[in-house]
Amino acid sequence: MDLKQLNAFIAIADVKSFSAAASKTGLSQPTLSRLLKQLETDMDVELIDRYHRPLHLTEAGAFFYDKISTILTEIDTVTSMTQRLSAPSSGLNIGFVPSVLYGLLPEVIAKLKQSSPDIEVNLKDISSYQQIDALKSGEIDIGFGRFAHQDPWIQQILLRHERYMVALPKGHLLADIDEQRLIDLANNRLILYHQTHLPIATTAAATNATTHKVDRKKASSNKQPSLEPVTEPLLHLFAQYGISPFMTTTVSDLQVALGLVAAGEGITLVPASLKTVRTEQIVYRRLLHENATSPIYLHTLKDFVHPKIPDLLSAIYQVYERRGITYRQQSFTSQR
Repeated sequence: MDLKQLNAFIAIADVKSFSAAASKTGLSQPTLSRLLKQLETDMDVELIDRYHRPLHLTEAGAFFYDKISTILTEIDTVTSMTQRLSAPSSGLNIGFVPSVLYGLLPEVIAKLKQSSPDIEVNLKDISSYQQIDALKSGEIDIGFGRFAHQDPWIQQILLRHERYMVALPKGHLLADIDEQRLIDLANNRLILYHQTHLPIATTAAATNATTHKVDRKKASSNKQPSLEPVTEPLLHLFAQYGISPFMTTTVSDLQVALGLVAAGEGITLVPASLKTVRTEQIVYRRLLHENATSPIYLHTLKDFVHPKIPDLLSAIYQVYERRGITYRQQSFTSQR
């Protein structure tokens, strides 16, 4: 069994066709067939049922595919990290979610370039979820995201919590109220825009507590509340207070959500750094709830910390000090 055989099997299993796998890998169909046959002979197991079109994985093949795909991904990650350790890039590739760009990120990058004039910074708009794979592949060296990630390859630090604000159309009945409560917003259409959801493990306890609140509130009703954890971040915030919005609409990103708010199609909650967006059509109001915050995380690989990352952290903390933002200074450590 070798990597060529394993990669051939994965390619065939992915597209369920020898011809399509040949196009994907650049290998000939006879070569792919030979590599697959060698793998099956070495294992003494039939992995692919060749008598169906499209090709089918056998039960053993499906099990092997699931397990070996993870191993091959880790091999690719280790290979990429080894190459970067051998020849670190002089540039710093930074991933970010759009909401961070509206905050202090431009000021942080300006400070970084001021203190390190020779640094080459490349910014990439990429979701919190996608940043994890991008870190492993080497596409980015560090990422600014809004969600905690549990991944054995990744280390992260919490930079700060940013308050959520309510984004309302200017003509909305609640637009003149400076401080809002979630219960007063529940009768509106809530526009959802997060592409990454909260991990179930971190939300289950809060959701169960919410379920008890709902039970007491609706004691006269025979309806049974759902025990499914609420992982959409905005809905989770409402659920913590036993509230479910009257209606929701899900869109592809935050800009689309604000566009719908501007058009009077609903309301949404956004980090405070976005309170200057579309102000001719939208008003932003503070939420009374202290836990109505959106965290900002910085994450990178455990085994490879780009040499310019300490300079980036220094720039972040200098900006925080200048802005009077409370923070706890932290650093990344290479765990090699």
